[in-house]
Amino acid sequence: MLFEPSATSSEEKMNLNRPHTTHMFWVSALLGWFAERKRDMPWRRDRPRPYAVWVSEIMLQQTQVATVIPYFRRFMMRFPTIARLAKAELQDVLKAWEGLGYYSRARNLHQAARELAARRGGRIPRTAAGLQELPGIGAYTAAAIASICFREAVPVLDGNVLRVFTRFLGIAEVSNSPRVRRKILDFLAAHIPQSAPGDFNQAMMELGATVCRPRKPECGACPLARGCVALKTRRTEVLPVRPKARKTPEVEVAVGIVRKKGRVLIARRPADRMLGGLWEFPGGKRKRGESLSETVRREFREETGLRVRVGRKLCLVRHAYSHFRIRLHVFECRHEGGRAKAKSGAEVRWVPVRRLRDYPLPAANQRILHVLLSPCHEEC
Repeated sequence: MLFEPSATSSEEKMNLNRPHTTHMFWVSALLGWFAERKRDMPWRRDRPRPYAVWVSEIMLQQTQVATVIPYFRRFMMRFPTIARLAKAELQDVLKAWEGLGYYSRARNLHQAARELAARRGGRIPRTAAGLQELPGIGAYTAAAIASICFREAVPVLDGNVLRVFTRFLGIAEVSNSPRVRRKILDFLAAHIPQSAPGDFNQAMMELGATVCRPRKPECGACPLARGCVALKTRRTEVLPVRPKARKTPEVEVAVGIVRKKGRVLIARRPADRMLGGLWEFPGGKRKRGESLSETVRREFREETGLRVRVGRKLCLVRHAYSHFRIRLHVFECRHEGGRAKAKSGAEVRWVPVRRLRDYPLPAANQRILHVLLSPCHEEC
C-alpha cells in the first residue's frame, strides 16, 4: 500500500506509471542538488571514461566509496586499459583486489576484459542490454555504465535508490520484493531525463548514500523533502520495510600450517568455488562428531594426499562473510608421509613464508600470515 498525507485527495494521488505534474519538481531539484553537492571521486573527473566507470561500479558493489577509492587508484595504475587487464594473469588481478572481498567480481571483470579484447576489439558495449552480456554485469551495473558514459536513459536501482524512493513514494511493502522493485523502476523510467540520465542516476545513488541514510536521514538537507510521503507521515524511520532478519549460521573450520625446509604448503581454490583462484592454508569444515584435529588430518588427506600430525593450536580467527560466519582454528602440523598433490581441481605449492605475501589470500588467511610473519607469533 501507499502511505499518503491524509489531506491528499484521490485526484492528487500519484500515478506511478507516468509523470505527474504535481511531482515533476523533484527531478530538477535532485539534479540541482547533485550539481552542487556531488562528492569528488576519481572516476567522475573530466569526461566519463567507460573502462574507469566500469571498474568503479564493479568495485562499488557491496563496498563503500571510501574503501574503494584507494583500491581503484592502484588497480587503474596496474591495469590502465582493457587490453592490459585482458593480458594479465588472474593471480595478479586477484592480488590487486586482495582485501576488497567478493572476489567473483575480480574474476568476472578479468574474464569480461578478455572477451572484449578477443571479440570486440577492446570496446565496451554502449547499451545496457549489450553490457549485460558480459560476465559480472547485471541490470544495475549495466544501467549505471550506459547512462553515465553513453547517455542511455535507463534508470538504476540499488539499495540506496530503493531506500530513497520507498520513502519518497511511501511504499510500505517489503522493499526488496520483485513487486516493489518493479514499481519503483517503472516510476523512475517515466521520469528519467533524456538530457542527463547519467547525472540523474548518480544523483539518486548519492542522495541515498549521503542524505537519505538508513538511520537518521537528514531530511532538512534533502531536495526531495517537499514531496516525500514518509516525511509527511513521519515514517522515515520505519520505511523502507525490511525483510525479517535470518539467523547467521556459524561454521567451524580447521586448517594446518605444514613446514618443509623453510617452506609452507598452501592450496589454490578451484575457480568455480567461493573465493575461487585464491590461495589458502589447507583445511576445511568440521564434520559432525569430529574433533578439530581429525578435521585437519582428514582435509589434508583428501585435499593434498599428505599425512600430517596435528600439533599445538596457533590461533583462532573469527571472520564474517555475507551469509555466514566462521571460526577458523589454526594448527601447527608436521608432515608424516605422502607427496603433496592437488585434488578436486585445486593446486598445491610449497612456498617460503616470506614469499606468501606475493600470493592473493582471503582476508582470514591474511590474518594467519600476519601471525606467521610476527617474530613473537602473536595471536590472530
